[in-house]
Amino acid sequence: MALQLTTTAFSRGGTIPKKHTCDGPDVSPALSWNEPPTGTQAFALIMDDPDAPVGTWVHWLLYDLPVGTRALAEAVPKDPELAGGGFQGSNDFRKTGYGGPCPPAGPAHRYFFKLYALAAKTGLKSGATKADLERALKGHILAQAELMGRYQR
Repeated sequence: MALQLTTTAFSRGGTIPKKHTCDGPDVSPALSWNEPPTGTQAFALIMDDPDAPVGTWVHWLLYDLPVGTRALAEAVPKDPELAGGGFQGSNDFRKTGYGGPCPPAGPAHRYFFKLYALAAKTGLKSGATKADLERALKGHILAQAELMGRYQR
């Protein structure tokens, strides 16, 4: 079975609730996934918006999540290191942790949550950028799952 990423916060392709955006408390949605492929050693997650006016905008980076992880609770603390293991990187708001949708007025933007099952940990410290993470992922991705939601103001 392929790796699948799900949330109870919104339907696939549906509207992301305000509580997960800058128009609300701006907390991360709960996410969960199924059993990864054999050989998985860690997980990484990238959330970004390819519709941002300045180019793809990074909202959240998580990496080196332990292999036994199958879910992230709602409102993950914005700490550089996660209590259960793993790290958070720097988003394009120049902050650590989740930064929810905050598009300019206009058409809805698409927000992609991309989960990667990895054959090895990235070895990155907290605060890494998306470019750092993408370099570290090369050659180590065993499976990928994606979830997309929309938001407009």
